[in-house]
Amino acid sequence: MPEADRNAADLELLTGLAVEAGAIAMKWFREDPQVWMKEGESPVSEADFAVDNFLKGKLLDARPGYGWLSEETDDDLDRLKASRTFVVDPIDGTRGFINGMKQWCVSIAVVENNRPVAGVLECPVLKQTISASVDEGALLNGRQILVGDTVDAATICVTGPRSLQTAVGDLSDLNMERMPFVPSLAYRLAMMAMGEIDLALARCSAKDWDLAAADLIVHEAGGLLTDLDGNTLHYNCRDIRHGTLVASRVNGHDEMLDLARRAMDKTKN
Repeated sequence: MPEADRNAADLELLTGLAVEAGAIAMKWFREDPQVWMKEGESPVSEADFAVDNFLKGKLLDARPGYGWLSEETDDDLDRLKASRTFVVDPIDGTRGFINGMKQWCVSIAVVENNRPVAGVLECPVLKQTISASVDEGALLNGRQILVGDTVDAATICVTGPRSLQTAVGDLSDLNMERMPFVPSLAYRLAMMAMGEIDLALARCSAKDWDLAAADLIVHEAGGLLTDLDGNTLHYNCRDIRHGTLVASRVNGHDEMLDLARRAMDKTKN
């Protein structure tokens, strides 16, 4: 099967199952689900586990040769032997989900050669399905999305940790509009892809499942997601952790990187 057809078939599979997974999660939304605390005081709910079990069964039944990496499944590293791997966050933004906030999503990607080739963010409360496959653009409910044009903007919208937002505002000649807190990192990046914000920042701590689907969506919408050195991210490696990240429009990304590096230095002092 040609690569483009294979990506399209995988995206169709991801999209259908993401919608079903979102419906499963909604059964617990604002219904006081049982919650446990993981290492690092990160919450996980019974909804996370239900969605994870559903997706693992359905996806691996459909693609038995694919690897599996999920936030809620123990990682046995068998995924490293697979040519393609599912990278899943059953509910990205669990803390917001538990607190009844709207901006959480089911995040599913297919990774090949350490880069995502198909990805979906399903945001059931917002009634948004955001998707992309390589070289086919990014879509919101079937319509193409593009990052905003910040080249001549006097004001740019920024999201990320409050300390970084403040430092960026202090260092930049541009007016910075700080966005309200969004619990899902994947959705924050999707906001950039949809043209709702101009700059997204993330401190080191994100894992593959937080990023893979959103990364592809950002790139296919005309943006870039990189580390502070300007490197694109690699997924399905032995180490799934990532450093400080910057997402912005391609044109102007170097300037945003410089601003982010100086903001990081400022917050350390």
